[in-house]
Amino acid sequence: MKLDGIGLFVDDMPTMVRFYRDVLGFEITEGEDAVNIYLIKDGTLFMLYERKNFEKMTSRRYEYLKGLNGHFEIALYVDTFEEVDREYARITSQGGRPVLEPTTEPWGQRTCYVADPEGNLIEIGSFNRPFQR
Repeated sequence: MKLDGIGLFVDDMPTMVRFYRDVLGFEITEGEDAVNIYLIKDGTLFMLYERKNFEKMTSRRYEYLKGLNGHFEIALYVDTFEEVDREYARITSQGGRPVLEPTTEPWGQRTCYVADPEGNLIEIGSFNRPFQR
């Protein structure tokens, strides 16, 4: 098996599309009113699924957290510590909810957390050098 993508189940598709496209820079080819949205960031596929339609398709009801979602994070990397600070300020000024201000951790990473409009955690971090796998 190969990883195909990661999906987020959302209530307010237009708001989430605008946040991921306009604030975080994900590529999106569908319109804001689509039932399923495919987002691409640096070659990774993310999908937004409308909760009510997913429940209808699977004939099940699900429970969704309110507030901050501590079940997972989306991690984004920038090359410098200064970019961590700059991106945190930019994203929180454009609708991202502040969770953890930029902090340099004991292991040498500068990191911060914001939440998208539905409470999913997004980490922005750097080891003050270009990304390496």
